[in-house]
Amino acid sequence: MIYFSSKTAAYVAVFSALHAILYLVSFCLWRNWAIYLEPIEGVVLGPWAGFLAALIGGVVARTVKPTELWMFGVIAEPLGVMVCGLLAKRRWRLPIAIYTTMLAAYFIHPLGRQLPLWAIIDILIAFILIYPVTRMFKNSFEKDVKRLPISLAAVSFITTVTDSLTRVFLLIPAGLYTLFAWSPATVQLIFVAGAIDSYVEDLLVIVVSSLVGVPLLVALRRIPGFKYPLT
Repeated sequence: MIYFSSKTAAYVAVFSALHAILYLVSFCLWRNWAIYLEPIEGVVLGPWAGFLAALIGGVVARTVKPTELWMFGVIAEPLGVMVCGLLAKRRWRLPIAIYTTMLAAYFIHPLGRQLPLWAIIDILIAFILIYPVTRMFKNSFEKDVKRLPISLAAVSFITTVTDSLTRVFLLIPAGLYTLFAWSPATVQLIFVAGAIDSYVEDLLVIVVSSLVGVPLLVALRRIPGFKYPLT
């Protein structure tokens, strides 16, 4: 059982609201603007409070503005935030276990073996980076402000790719494509188009984290008694 302090619960409420708002105001790309908040949620709240904030925000947002693909984001966004929080706390075993399980399921699935490898190159790169990132940037979120932009960019990349990996896992190994009666040919068209947008989003998340996330984290460090990740 995980218990949160009143301060942590308040931050969860704030980030949940931000997560929902960003989803509701988004209007471009195949996912939504909440993905730009995911790295900050993970770094500030940590893996468990971050997971809860993204879950609540995602559920509320999709209740207000439902889509037929609601289940992808409700699961993928909290998992992406959780992995980010784990990396910020220098914990690499669970993220690697998540990637190993999902990638193995993807390549074992007949449809996964038929889809082009280039469409998941960012996922494979993120998988390789998990352990080095936790080792190389072990003090970046606590003491070394100079290395913060680099470490946040690396963690942000892995965060958004984890979101993508989860959606891929749900679509193919978990078999959600059958729920929508999509043929393998339809899945391939959607998968390739989504991969292109996903690469654009990888870059955008890194840019947003650098421009907005770094100043925000630096400002939070100046609050007396405030230390992150919170959980």
